[in-house]
Amino acid sequence: MFREWFVTAFGVMTDPQTALASEADDVERHPCPRCHAAPGSPCRSRAGAVAGTYHTGRFTKVPRLAKLLRVPTPADRGPGQPWRPGTPAPAPIDPDTPSADIRIGYARCSTLAQELQSQLDALAAKSIPRDKIFAEKISTRVRVRPKFEAALAAAREIKAHAPHCRVIFTVYEMKRLGRDAAELTALADHLAAHGLVLEMLAGPLAGIYDPTGHGRLLFAFFAAMAETERENIRESTLEGLDTAARKGKHGGRPPVITDDMLHTVLRRRTGGESVEQIQPDLIIPTGKRKGQNPSLSSIYRALAEHEKRQAYPEAIDAAHADFAALQTAGSIPGQTTGSMSA
Repeated sequence: MFREWFVTAFGVMTDPQTALASEADDVERHPCPRCHAAPGSPCRSRAGAVAGTYHTGRFTKVPRLAKLLRVPTPADRGPGQPWRPGTPAPAPIDPDTPSADIRIGYARCSTLAQELQSQLDALAAKSIPRDKIFAEKISTRVRVRPKFEAALAAAREIKAHAPHCRVIFTVYEMKRLGRDAAELTALADHLAAHGLVLEMLAGPLAGIYDPTGHGRLLFAFFAAMAETERENIRESTLEGLDTAARKGKHGGRPPVITDDMLHTVLRRRTGGESVEQIQPDLIIPTGKRKGQNPSLSSIYRALAEHEKRQAYPEAIDAAHADFAALQTAGSIPGQTTGSMSA
C-alpha cells in the first residue's frame, strides 16, 4: 500500500529492488525506440550494459506506467551487467478469445491380421494431422503400449504449452483404450488430472467426453458394460467349442471360407456390394466341395465370427486357451486325457 501511495503521490520509484516484475514484463513487451532493444530484453546503455532504468519512450507505452518519471530495471535483469538479448514474453491471452481444439488421435488393433486403416480414416476425417495420430497393433493384455503412452505424452505436452486450448484425445471407440473398467477409470483419472478431454467416434458413448462430474459416472458405466460383453463373448465361444467337440467337430469359422475369401468379401462389401452379389464369384479351393460356390449361410457365419473377433479378440483368444486347458486336463465329458493326446 505504501509503495502504491508513494508512486501515485510523487510519480517516482527510487529503489530498483522494489520494481515489480510484472511492470518489467509489461514494459518489455514493447521494443525500445531509443536503444532498439527487442521485446523480451531490458534496455541497453550506451556502454553496452543493461540500463539501470527503462527508457521513457518505452515504458510510457504501458498506460498504467505512462505518468511515472522513471521505471527502474529489476535486479533479476542484471542492471550494470553486459547486455544480452532476452526471450520475448508470451503474448497475453484475451479471455474473450475462443480457445482452439487440438486433437491427438490413437488407433489400435490386437493382431496383425486386423486392419487399422478404417480407424485411421475416421481419425483423419476429424482433421487430425497424420503426425498427431499414433497407431499400433498390440493387445490390450499388454500393459505397456508404447504408442498409447506416446499419444498421452503428446497430449500432455500440448496442454502444458497451450493451456487455453482444449486438447482432445480422440479414439475410434472405447475398446481401443483398455480391457476392463478399472483400467478405463484410471485413464479417466489421468485425463482429468492433466486437463485433457476424451473423444470417441463410435460406440455407445460417441462424442466428446469430459472426465469430470456426471460424465465420469457414465463413462464408468459403459466401461463396465464393455467388460460384461467381453465376458459373455468368451463364455459363448467356449460353449460353442465344447458343443462342437462333443459332436466330433472343430469350432471356429466354417473351413470352406478361407482367409482370402473372407478378405475378398470384406473388401467388396466396403465398396457397396451385397453378399448375394459377391457369392457367385467365390470358389471353394479344397475339400469335398472344391470348385463350388460357398453357401450364403457359410459366408454370413464367417462374417459374424469376424465381427466378433474384431470387437473383442482377447475374449475369443481367452476362450480358445481355456478350452485347450480343459482338453489337456481331460475335463470334457466323453474324452480322456489319453484320447486328447492321441
